[in-house]
Amino acid sequence: MTSGKGGVGKTSLTINLAVAMARLGHRVGILDADFALGNIDVMLGLTPEVHLGAVLEGVKRIDEITLDGPSGVRIIPAGSGVRALTALDDDRWLRLAAAIDEAGRDLDFLFFDTATGIADTVLDVIRLADYALVVTSYDPAAVVDAYAVIKLITAADAAKPIGVVVNSARDSEEGGLVFRQISLAADRFLGRTLRYDGHVLEDRQVRESVFAQMPLLLGADVAGPATGCIRRVASRLASARPNGSGGPWPAPPGRIERGSPAATMEAPRCA
Repeated sequence: MTSGKGGVGKTSLTINLAVAMARLGHRVGILDADFALGNIDVMLGLTPEVHLGAVLEGVKRIDEITLDGPSGVRIIPAGSGVRALTALDDDRWLRLAAAIDEAGRDLDFLFFDTATGIADTVLDVIRLADYALVVTSYDPAAVVDAYAVIKLITAADAAKPIGVVVNSARDSEEGGLVFRQISLAADRFLGRTLRYDGHVLEDRQVRESVFAQMPLLLGADVAGPATGCIRRVASRLASARPNGSGGPWPAPPGRIERGSPAATMEAPRCA
């Protein structure tokens, strides 16, 4: 899970997708890959005694720092304000790769919630993933930054499957429009076909759930606009193999404007 721009709701979406997939019967974990400014634990009201830094230093095993999260989701917390984790040397990266391999043995899906931006650390984490899911929004800056991330992922690993989720969309039309803007650019300039993993509707309850330190899907009102979308995205991810099979959503050629028939073609609608 990655994004070029902050404020698009990536971490909240990561948590809720993990919960949704766990409720589908899958064994799911989240590794907080924002090593120096991690906040997955904060968003879930957890208080870890040790964090991923202890694993990277060779002091703890991954199972010794893993926490029980909502709906059985396993949480691997990162540090916060730990300067030593802002840049990882080769030894730490080897320990991280080994820890991820160990954690993955008991899980069906392991989410990496990366830091915002395009630092080398972010790209190194993405290299370890089977699939890169880029979270963006209708904000023009978020769209541009999403493309920048996709460009860098492609430069680092041209074979890496990449999907896109449009968060806080006003409707399915907006989600489809944003995806097509990014998809057309990726196809034209990078020769990449992206997969549209869906959109999540704008919902005030998302913000409220963050302040309550509880996943949206476990709140009092689980019938809000965003919940059906999150379940749909989770179901799509769960049904896809790690190589991104399931096929990309077709992107029609040419410029796509809001309100045009092409803007809604193949755009997934929430339940």
